[in-house]
Amino acid sequence: MDLDAYVAERRGEWNRLEVLARRRRLTPDEADELVLLYQRAATHLSVVRSHSPDPVLLALLSQLVIAGRSAVTGGRRFSWRPVTRFFTSSLPAQLYVTRHWWLSVMAVNVVLAWALMWYFSTHPDIISSFAVGQSMRQYVEEDFVGYYSEYQAQNFAASVWSNNALLAAQCLASGVLILPALYILGSNLFALGLIGGMMIYAGHGETFFTMILPHGLLELTSIFVAAGVGLRIGWAWIAPGPHRTRGQALAERARAAMLVALGLVVMLGVSGVLEAYVTPSSLPPAVRVGIGALVWLAFMVYALGVGGAAHRRGETGALAPEHDATPVPTA
Repeated sequence: MDLDAYVAERRGEWNRLEVLARRRRLTPDEADELVLLYQRAATHLSVVRSHSPDPVLLALLSQLVIAGRSAVTGGRRFSWRPVTRFFTSSLPAQLYVTRHWWLSVMAVNVVLAWALMWYFSTHPDIISSFAVGQSMRQYVEEDFVGYYSEYQAQNFAASVWSNNALLAAQCLASGVLILPALYILGSNLFALGLIGGMMIYAGHGETFFTMILPHGLLELTSIFVAAGVGLRIGWAWIAPGPHRTRGQALAERARAAMLVALGLVVMLGVSGVLEAYVTPSSLPPAVRVGIGALVWLAFMVYALGVGGAAHRRGETGALAPEHDATPVPTA
């Protein structure tokens, strides 16, 4: 085969295919021409590959065929639309669907946290078994506040984000077995109650709440959401609901939980920024707590308001189950 003559004869078709493959919009006639030229170029590539060892020509023609195929099949381009839909519909709808679980976890933990702080603050003998003398005094007067400004803000934000993300992941993943998630919640609750009780007993209760609330409202809510959604997965083993097996119920709940898990990444990132930049800042305590409260209220409106509207529209996301017929267990 005379390679030069073969290339010269078909060069015009290849150039035309290259032009059409680069266009974003084509007329119906141009689209038909594109398909025809792509098919012909693929045949030409096969012929050249079987008769010519020229690597340069093979590479150029292969690239042209790939470009033509992408144009014909409508090569996928990045779009922000799925991302926007996730944050405006899928995620808030799933937060709304699971609200009974994480709101119940939140309510129980808040009540128990207050009870533990009151108990420890009124029983110093119990506190002394965990921290005594100089160590407790140094912690309540220096270490507790110093913890939030010990490292550079950006490094501290990344550190608390990764630590809290790990804790949330543990709550979410261990919820399938129920007891491990309850143990994680209990450990976190005990630590919060002990530290709060210690600070209140030492006369630094205002400092405790000033340093905890700016970031803790959203941070703890994230953990409660993770635990609630995780326990919802575990409950599928016990009460899968009508007309479905335990395996099917577990798979539905797990797929839905993946949507929430992605949202928790953002939530914990925001709480990490608050903890690194707002909590230790020189702003008045009321302003710092107010910022944390506003962010928390914004999340609640997002989860219950926006999520409720999205759920009523039926926009629960491709991974989410359509309904939640299983009741929340009561103690």
